[in-house]
Amino acid sequence: MSFDRRTLIQTGLATPATRGRTAPRSYSVQVLGQDGPVVALGARPITLGAHATCDVVLTDPQVSRRHAELAITPDGIRVKDLGSTNGTWVQGSRITEVVVPQGATIKVGGASVRISAGDTPSLPPSDKDHFGKMAGQSVAMRELFAVLEMAAPSDATVLIEGESGTGKELAAQAIHDASGRAAGPFVVVDCSAIAENLIDSHLFGHVKGAFTGAERDRKGAFAEASGGTLFLDELGELPLAAQAKLLRVLEAQTVQPVGADRPIKVDTRVVAATHRDLQRMVTAKEFRFDLFYRLAVVHVALPPLRERLEDLPHLIATFYARRGAAPGPIDGDNLDRMRRYAWPGNVRELRNVLERAWALSGPNVKFRDLRLWLDPSAAAPQHAEVVDTSLPFKDAKERWNDHFERRYVSLVFATANQNVTRAAEHAGLSRRHFRELLYKHGIVERPADDGEPD
Repeated sequence: MSFDRRTLIQTGLATPATRGRTAPRSYSVQVLGQDGPVVALGARPITLGAHATCDVVLTDPQVSRRHAELAITPDGIRVKDLGSTNGTWVQGSRITEVVVPQGATIKVGGASVRISAGDTPSLPPSDKDHFGKMAGQSVAMRELFAVLEMAAPSDATVLIEGESGTGKELAAQAIHDASGRAAGPFVVVDCSAIAENLIDSHLFGHVKGAFTGAERDRKGAFAEASGGTLFLDELGELPLAAQAKLLRVLEAQTVQPVGADRPIKVDTRVVAATHRDLQRMVTAKEFRFDLFYRLAVVHVALPPLRERLEDLPHLIATFYARRGAAPGPIDGDNLDRMRRYAWPGNVRELRNVLERAWALSGPNVKFRDLRLWLDPSAAAPQHAEVVDTSLPFKDAKERWNDHFERRYVSLVFATANQNVTRAAEHAGLSRRHFRELLYKHGIVERPADDGEPD
């Protein structure tokens, strides 16, 4: 499945890793009685009109060049007339601006437009086991890579959520490196490390003498990143006043340095990250709803390491390779201990554990012989699958079995280095049966003509 740039920017792609949180909701906009595509309404407003530059082009002769605008609000879809000649109508009444629920039909001139709930587009898992310096063979990571591979070449803003140590900055760097801006600057700003009274200066710059201590001009992060990418880490720490200014900059692509008379044009792509749940902060009015939607054009969440333990062998091999060493077989007691560990520091902690073990075990030591030290207080709790008692017994049992199948097959397949024969032998299944389970759970994509014999 593929999406053009317009669909990408309007929809707010999310990976299955975001399903535990609410990704930006999307809607579909369809012109009744007119041939043409269904357009997604999501992260940014869309315009309806007769002009070719509108997002939804209407052929009805009563429609103005730029007739109306649709945008998502917390209460529904805002319909705004843009000064049209023949008006925008809802339930027989001409409106200037009104909020309607999903499922509503509006009349734009002589054309009828229906707004329906839309689904977030899904992508098949990537066939790669890395994206930039991020690594993983699990389905969760390859689904994440598929979204980032598609989003990176565009200029869409990206919002990355994830616990500390999951690799948010690595993801941002990889997005930059895979974009058309790779030759430009990659500027990192840690929003949690800036004093509140210096945020404007740090992000937007200042001129000499603008305030006490401003002894020379400062460009600011947006200007420094112009032509490249600005990575705003820990975005959730920005105060509300700074959020409003950031939204204006994103919309206008201009910044006004503190003390300057006129704004400066910039060409900066923004990738933002946070360990906090911004959707919850929006609900609590601690984070601006409009800024959230503006940033979450592409919205992903990096899964914690404890939820993708099947990636441990691949990650260990990757860290060994970066060190220029061979790990030997990645199994035995050391791997078992790692699988029983909770990894509160995620992939960053795994790297540190390996580096400490290499320092204590001598040069070029194989993985089986590493002297590992893992904090006993951080042992992983026993896995407890949540039982959905709202379902009938048969359906709840089938969901439980599907979860077990997917986890077991994915873990065994990754441990066998994606060798179907070895994985099937370990599982005590025929090669064909094991391969069918891989197809069933989307761990590998079924080829167009799967005629391979047992």
